[in-house]
Amino acid sequence: MKLSRIARIGAIGAVAALALTACAANEGNPGGSDPSAPSGLSGEIAGGGSSAQEVAVQTWTAGFQTANPEATITYDPSGSGAGRESFQAGAFPFAGSDRAFTAEEIAAGGFEGCAPDTGIVEVPTYISPIAVIFNLEGVDELNLDAATIAGLFSGTITNWNDPAIAALNEGASLPDLAVTPVHRQDDSGTTENFTDYLFQAAPTVWTSEPDGVWPLQTGEGANGTSGVVSAVASGNGTIGYADASRAAEEGLSTVAVKVGDEFVSYSPEAAAAIVDESPFEEGRTEGDLAIELDRTSEAAGVYPIVLVSYMIACEEYADPASAALVKGFLQYVASAAGQEEAAAAAGSAPMSEALTEKVNAAIDLIVTQ
Repeated sequence: MKLSRIARIGAIGAVAALALTACAANEGNPGGSDPSAPSGLSGEIAGGGSSAQEVAVQTWTAGFQTANPEATITYDPSGSGAGRESFQAGAFPFAGSDRAFTAEEIAAGGFEGCAPDTGIVEVPTYISPIAVIFNLEGVDELNLDAATIAGLFSGTITNWNDPAIAALNEGASLPDLAVTPVHRQDDSGTTENFTDYLFQAAPTVWTSEPDGVWPLQTGEGANGTSGVVSAVASGNGTIGYADASRAAEEGLSTVAVKVGDEFVSYSPEAAAAIVDESPFEEGRTEGDLAIELDRTSEAAGVYPIVLVSYMIACEEYADPASAALVKGFLQYVASAAGQEEAAAAAGSAPMSEALTEKVNAAIDLIVTQ
């Protein structure tokens, strides 16, 4: 990934503005298998990225800072693409992203905040369904298959009383009303996960490869998760996609997605089930736990439109002052307490025991003084 000149200038300024201090690595509980509250850490670090993780990060920050009153964590939910770019430029010592760096991006290097010849840590700490949300007067719920969802967002289905929708929703009173699809206009990991589902599950309808940038000219664009939710909520005939926690907050109508012969509504449990059905990507380092999601699984109870959001850090930092604080914060994020708190606040799915073990081993690779 090549950074723009503006991004590099902004990164330099951000690095200069950060005063990063932390206690020695042996303080608190930096190496335990489940450190629910690493303590004794101090200093200030700023991260940013995924807006889908925003509620969870707020929860993690509050819990971590309660245990570490001398520490301050700030997070800018500017979107996954911005978070990855800022992390790569050295502006943030950690980032949240709704997709991992690709193998090609990692091979290209240029991670200015990391020590030379060191790897990065990418751990899937936030698992959440992406809800297909809609606002259609008189209709509270819909059953849709992948091809129909792809048609609604690609523009091949333009009216809500289309026969394809009616065939899946017998008895529903569908209005003669134009469809207004709403998508993210910023570079978004949520978009990349959503388009990955469409590409895998409806390849004859959705022919654009997965991308964090919306690939079509159809529909209405909105910034961030909040922008999409607001645009859908304020219109009639709108349909969009967003982290399920935000859909629940706004009370928006949602789609049950066809999996095999059944229609599955989103839930944390169904989101976790598809993750457990999917392998890790091959060719990654020990600390790089990128998951290759199988969106076409027909296993019972899985929900295929899922977002696996990562916390990203350096295995070793060029400036080691921030390492202990980043490591301690990520340990809290991955802890049982952190995962349960995020589930309660954001509706995410706590990591399975097997995944938790791998995540903690990856975080342990972060070198501290």
